[in-house]
Amino acid sequence: MRRRTAITAAALPLLLSAVACGTAQKTATGASPSAAATSAAPSAAASSGAAAAAPVGPAADPKDIKVSGALGKKPSVTFPKGGPALTSSTRVISEGSGTAAAEGDTLVAKVSVWTWDGKENKATGSAYDTGQAEFVPISQQQMPKALYDGLLGSKPGGRVLVVVGKDSIDPAVVEQAKSQGTDFTTSSQVLVIDVVSATAKAAKGKASDPGIEGVKLVNPGGDTAPTLTTTTTAQPPKDLTVKTVIQGDGPKVTENQTVMVHYTGKIWGTDKQFDSSWERKQPTSFALNQVVPGWKQGLTGVNVGSRVLITIPPALGYGEAGQPDAGIKGTDTLVFVVDVLGAL
Repeated sequence: MRRRTAITAAALPLLLSAVACGTAQKTATGASPSAAATSAAPSAAASSGAAAAAPVGPAADPKDIKVSGALGKKPSVTFPKGGPALTSSTRVISEGSGTAAAEGDTLVAKVSVWTWDGKENKATGSAYDTGQAEFVPISQQQMPKALYDGLLGSKPGGRVLVVVGKDSIDPAVVEQAKSQGTDFTTSSQVLVIDVVSATAKAAKGKASDPGIEGVKLVNPGGDTAPTLTTTTTAQPPKDLTVKTVIQGDGPKVTENQTVMVHYTGKIWGTDKQFDSSWERKQPTSFALNQVVPGWKQGLTGVNVGSRVLITIPPALGYGEAGQPDAGIKGTDTLVFVVDVLGAL
């Protein structure tokens, strides 16, 4: 919901930016990836856990990559001698327990990344250095095939090793990565992914009437999307309003966090829908410091697991300029129903 982009901006996880230099993940409604996510990737100067430089030679077997370290702690990786494998592969290091991840699920994960070039095999970043886990949507359309194959079926508490070669990413992305210093013709990316948990697919619990004249909300329950109707002749609220429809029991969202949400957005009075993550069948994550004021103010203090209805007056939305690409005029009041599924 950046001011000058479409209504959402999908946060770009470290594992995707590490593999594809910020272009592997498709964004919703044409929005550009989160600047914070791309800048949050740790410096390539970090090299702890990588093996000593090895001469380039015949390609080594990825099965000979050794991963050590306790679960929940920063892993160490020792690479076999020889050149890097330039094709993708996956391997389960630890199984984990609970429900296996399926298409459309969102994981919370801690990711550590190495560039396997057969020489220095440098570590290029780790969530254990930054102290920041990340949301990882399981989507065949939004992530390189190797990552999808590695994380599909993974379980909380598990650890997965993924080798991402050029066969898993688009040729155009390979070229862009090369211009930014990552050459997939001579190296691969090695990721160790610790699966922390999975987010809910929808807010769960007894739903109440938001009590806003002119707005109707149907809550079918389960993982089914709520239905929002905003056809009305009633005047919209002049101020920002936030009504809790389902009360979650998770921690309260703070203003500097990144949230994972499902939502539908409509224009007051017309019932015109301008965006919906539910229709895309994939929740969206974004940093609250990169969205319009109504979103930041409206979601700050909301408990994770809640469903809220938010009305945003023009001054706290896109202002007098509106958002022409989304069909939003400078006088429009925006109405959102939002499921807060996670916050990091």
